[in-house]
Amino acid sequence: MVTEVNAILSSKLRRKIPVVAFAGKSGVGKTTLLEKVVRELKIRGLRVAVIKHSHHDIEIDQPGKDSWRFARAGSDVVAISSPGKL
Repeated sequence: MVTEVNAILSSKLRRKIPVVAFAGKSGVGKTTLLEKVVRELKIRGLRVAVIKHSHHDIEIDQPGKDSWRFARAGSDVVAISSPGKL
């Protein structure tokens, strides 16, 4: 059983996971664009994760904030990386 599980995990870990990054100045529309990208990827049946970086410690899932918007757009996972939290 352990050998079978290890074989399955090993094959899953060898698969390449596509990564797309968005960067830009504040207020240029990154979040709005990413919401649309997340929705489109979900329509196509893909699993989507969004990782947001912030220079400030912020709380996740505050209504109207980026993490909340990404979740509402359909992202399967939303994470925030900041100096004091992940």
